[in-house]
Amino acid sequence: MTSHQETRGRVAQLRALREQAERGPSDRATEAQHAKGKLTARERIALLLDEGSFREVEQLRRHRASGFGLEAKRPYTDGVVTGWGTVEGRTVFVYAHDFRIFGGALGEAHATKIHKIMDMAISAGAPLVSLNDGAGARIQEGVSALAGYGGIFQRNTRASGVIPQISVMLGPCAGGAAYSPALTDFVFMVRETSQMFITGPDVVKAVTGEEITQNGLGGADVHAETSGVAHFAYDDEETCIAEVRYLLSMLPSNNRELPPRSEPADGPDRRCDTLLDIVPIDGGRPYDMREVIAELVDEGDHMEVHERWATSVITTLARLDGQVVGIVASQPRSFAGVLDIHSSEKAARFVQMCDAFNIPIVTLVDVPGFLPGVDQEHGGIIRHGAKLLYAYCNATVPRISLILRKAYGGAYIVMDSQSIGADLTYAWPTNEIAVMGAEGAANVIFRRQIADADDPEAMRTRMVKEYKAELMHPYYAAERGLVDDVIDPADTREVLIRSLAMLRTKHADLPSRKHGNPPQ
Repeated sequence: MTSHQETRGRVAQLRALREQAERGPSDRATEAQHAKGKLTARERIALLLDEGSFREVEQLRRHRASGFGLEAKRPYTDGVVTGWGTVEGRTVFVYAHDFRIFGGALGEAHATKIHKIMDMAISAGAPLVSLNDGAGARIQEGVSALAGYGGIFQRNTRASGVIPQISVMLGPCAGGAAYSPALTDFVFMVRETSQMFITGPDVVKAVTGEEITQNGLGGADVHAETSGVAHFAYDDEETCIAEVRYLLSMLPSNNRELPPRSEPADGPDRRCDTLLDIVPIDGGRPYDMREVIAELVDEGDHMEVHERWATSVITTLARLDGQVVGIVASQPRSFAGVLDIHSSEKAARFVQMCDAFNIPIVTLVDVPGFLPGVDQEHGGIIRHGAKLLYAYCNATVPRISLILRKAYGGAYIVMDSQSIGADLTYAWPTNEIAVMGAEGAANVIFRRQIADADDPEAMRTRMVKEYKAELMHPYYAAERGLVDDVIDPADTREVLIRSLAMLRTKHADLPSRKHGNPPQ
């Protein structure tokens, strides 16, 4: 055999090994995966990345463990596919558990592959997407598997605020494994097929006597509506992964870059006359703030984060004249738009994410205050509300706030008022900025006059009207420099776009420190 023939033989052998690795353990295992309504790891990667762009790393890696029959079962990839590719032409790193191999369980070699791709993503300054479908630690490998998780958690933390990290839950995720998604920026889940919990239903029943299903304990809807662990939940993997691609299109590759700009079909000077019809002047009447957002942003398109959790505040990513912005908005349709424990946490984390990745923040304010109640006070509304305050005060990206109607008390200050560092503050002529509502204020200030009057109700009505005229008229804050301008609602889109264009080169330095100590 000549050297050329020997080389060709080895190349043929390499191709056979690659085909074996790409095919997976067996057709039967693939059929079982599909029967559960789940795609394989490589099918998921193909949906996520641009066609033909995936470059795999350590495809031929195999574990070196022995005992419990492991030495007789050493499949290529060791149950995780790792590599990089592109999404809309931009580099993205990915790892995907292969449930067909060891149930996607993490062993030493498996973990080392993930560590390597995470290190590459951090070094290259590109987003990292994890496609999670694993049964936790590989019990046969003992504590080595647990140490592998520790390495993942350490890298999640090191990458936090440096590169976008997105966790896509496409199967089970139990025990300590659930902490990696919790450390990332965004968590996507698929209904029925994905679950996350620290202790499963069997353990819960044994310890507490409570009986519950896997989905009832940690399914997509539970985490999207109740716990707030999941930012997004979808009915199928195809839709879920398509939305991951869309989210990536709105994020920068790393914290040293600006988000990508797209060419808008929507004119920057488009008037928004319908806003006058959407928002009623009566502060007691609800409306859907999503309609306001859709009217303001390019083509009415935005991607709401945590849509179904803590619904009295909206957090969403959108574009204004092609530039990505993060919008934090009161939602008068839900609990009148009050801030409570969960909505404060939700908005705080969103503000921190926007600030980390150079996304300007627009805050739409129609807030009657913080939610009163024993449960809120005992649950720590003070420290939870302080999280939102801290996040805004710490943010150095361009910040614009717009007061549509009510802005009362401490909630007015916390929702990015000028006094905590908003670069520009605008208001509509329907705004009411005050320590509290006129009725409550009149009852406090004029309680003696009301009590002594021959007709207390008539006196109360008169005092409320007087208080509104003196301290709550639409130009009170503007006259004192607390609002930069009172604007026609129809001009809001143009005003925001021109203001953001001016602020695009904003530079602000924080004091030199290791890190702050935010409220917990």
